Amino acid sequence: MNMNTQTLRMVLTAGVAALTAMMALAPQSSAQPTDAQARRGTCWATHYGPIPAGSHTANGDIFDNSKNTAATSLSRRHQLPFGTRVRVTNVRNGKSLVVRINDRGTFRRTPQIPLCLDLTDGAFRRLGGSINPDAGHIVVRQKVLA
Repeated sequence: MNMNTQTLRMVLTAGVAALTAMMALAPQSSAQPTDAQARRGTCWATHYGPIPAGSHTANGDIFDNSKNTAATSLSRRHQLPFGTRVRVTNVRNGKSLVVRINDRGTFRRTPQIPLCLDLTDGAFRRLGGSINPDAGHIVVRQKVLA
């Protein structure tokens, strides 16, 4: 393994560890998904929060917290490939935008916390999510476009 590959692996490992720690500390909403939400195919979208400048996403892009990009859960079956475009709609206010998948998250989708996407802060705000104070998540519908 050459030095560049070794350095990249160390940086990616540290980034994954940092994201895992941030998700563990992220505020949790007391709102629970209803049976009606599950039938409509909704899930919770969160946001990245502070990421150091120059960080890279899992596909190698330089992270930009203002772009319409997102991480998809590693526990999701089947994984959305990098470059997949997804229309995300906030079910509360009807706001919608298209994000491009360029990262992977370590969060899990469970019946109690059905997390599906980790949006950039910019995309989260454009959909009507509140970052300060942090509401934790927004309930969204997703439609894979390509």
